[in-house]
Amino acid sequence: MAKNTKTTIHDIAKMLNITASTVSRALNNKPRISDNTRKAVLEAAKQLNYHPNNIAAALRNGKSNLIGVMVPTADRSFFASVVRGIEEVTNKLNYKVIICQSYDNYEKEVQNINVLVSARVDGIIASIGKNTEDFSHFRRVKERDIPLILFDRVTDAVDVSQVMIDDYLGAYKVVEHLVEQGCRRIAHFTSPKKVSIYIERLRGYKAALADYGLPYDENLVITGDLQLEDGRKGMEQLLELKDKPDAVFSASDYGAMGAMQILKERNIKIPHEVALAGFSNEPFTSFTDPTLTTVDQLSITMGTITAELFFDQLDDNKKVVSQKTVLTPKVIVRDSSLKK
Repeated sequence: MAKNTKTTIHDIAKMLNITASTVSRALNNKPRISDNTRKAVLEAAKQLNYHPNNIAAALRNGKSNLIGVMVPTADRSFFASVVRGIEEVTNKLNYKVIICQSYDNYEKEVQNINVLVSARVDGIIASIGKNTEDFSHFRRVKERDIPLILFDRVTDAVDVSQVMIDDYLGAYKVVEHLVEQGCRRIAHFTSPKKVSIYIERLRGYKAALADYGLPYDENLVITGDLQLEDGRKGMEQLLELKDKPDAVFSASDYGAMGAMQILKERNIKIPHEVALAGFSNEPFTSFTDPTLTTVDQLSITMGTITAELFFDQLDDNKKVVSQKTVLTPKVIVRDSSLKK
């Protein structure tokens, strides 16, 4: 049985009877290589099924033209759109993106970071998992002088640049909208995890209640993982209260969708009896019945700004100074909250 070996530039050189250095220059589009030679090298590389060794190239050149992007999960519209925004910038600059998912698992997150560092990526863009409380793996990236930028779910425990939306303001404005619609007992779905975005959304919720003279009732704050089933359970719990809420603001659209299902199953009118609002502007929110009021996180914009900031830090002639970029969210008012 033939040994399964990878084609190298030496195999291409032998096939064309030229030097390996000439092959390397042709593959990397270097000057002083004739069009005929470049064409012959590319054709031979195709015939021999040649694939460049990016790690070896990175060791030689100090650059891999690869960026590691780690997200909690790639099947959420928000994170997929952020990656799209990142790639809109990287593709123009001849950089490729390696995408990793942590699944909100701390051990997986650490493993992903180690793999990306071993792959000699030129830098890492990451959103922290819900269960991460130890940030030493991110500190190690910084200590190795590998550019690192955090987006959406961030932490001040690591001195790196951050890109996020103003979660506090988004929550404040959506609660303010509910108050303006006549709601007075506004419940909130939040997460027990120590994640910056949920802490800020809870803070915005509390501040809006206080500013409009509404009491904070801990019975109206339901903690969970903010998934569909959590929204269903949370709504059932709220409906058991003697003084039921007339509105629910969920820190995620999925939680709001779960609440909507329970309300419809019990023939409780939305928004006239209970108004609903979510957060993230997931694609399904414009197709629910009624359509769901939510907060747009500007995901593609977040991705492009994050990538642009990343490349700015790659400039060796600039002193890297950590900076925080905060985007202004937009409340999208739809039928689920329009009482008036």
